[in-house]
Amino acid sequence: MFEIVEMQSKHVEDAAVLEKLCFSMPWSESMLRGELENPLSHYVAALDDTGRLVGYAGMLSVLDEGYIANIAVLPEYRRRGAADALLNSLTEYGKAQNLSFLTLEVRKSNAPAISLYRKHGFSVEGVRKKYYEQPPEDAYIMTLFLKKEM
Repeated sequence: MFEIVEMQSKHVEDAAVLEKLCFSMPWSESMLRGELENPLSHYVAALDDTGRLVGYAGMLSVLDEGYIANIAVLPEYRRRGAADALLNSLTEYGKAQNLSFLTLEVRKSNAPAISLYRKHGFSVEGVRKKYYEQPPEDAYIMTLFLKKEM
């Protein structure tokens, strides 16, 4: 089981290490700190029973739109519910903020992430050609609509 808390500056160093483990173009500590200071951003951390950061997720809210930037989980904690808990937290935040939708990009080859997003109600709404650089790859644009169309 994981505790989901608002991400704080004390989590940034561990989140930067996690970035390097999970992404080919990781965010730096200063980039992560900048996101925590951005009033439009919302970041959450998944902590294990010892208080260790095992994952984090973040999003940007612009008007009534939510843009999920990152979801990262330590490899040894994957498929144990951390990403589910993080994504649930972002979804609940989006609903509480009365956002119309949440959207994100995901590598077309990242089947586990695509499966996770589908499980949470996201659907493929488009493709961004050559979105990723290292290695080059297209991204699916996946969206969860939080409000029904009028």
